[in-house]
Amino acid sequence: MSKQERAVHGQDGVDGCCPTLLTAPLGENQAADLAKVFKALGDPVRLRLLSMIASRAGGEVCVCDLTPAFELSQPTISHHLKLLREAGLIDSERRGTWVYYRLLPQMTDRLAAVLARPAGAPVPDAAETAETADAAETAGAAQ
Repeated sequence: MSKQERAVHGQDGVDGCCPTLLTAPLGENQAADLAKVFKALGDPVRLRLLSMIASRAGGEVCVCDLTPAFELSQPTISHHLKLLREAGLIDSERRGTWVYYRLLPQMTDRLAAVLARPAGAPVPDAAETAETADAAETAGAAQ
């Protein structure tokens, strides 16, 4: 099967290996890898840090510019940045006494591809989404 054929069937992620959540179940290894990334993003401080790094003009930001934005100690900010780096979301470079951080867009592109709706699939409206969630909750309570 060619890469083009996989894309037509919605099986092609950013790097050609990752189906979206809506086209095929994730494999065990894929789910484990993605869970690490989502866990890193599951903290409000880390999510804000990622946003600050990603939105910075020039594509990188010094840790000295990140720390004042939070009511947290510098070691705590460094810990959060380490977790983002270990998840593959950011990279860093030491320049003298300062560390500069930049987004790794291949990981955010991968997340976007996994979460993307296949081309041409209808987008549910808010009422439809709420009805589906209510039905799932009711079914879970009945068990």
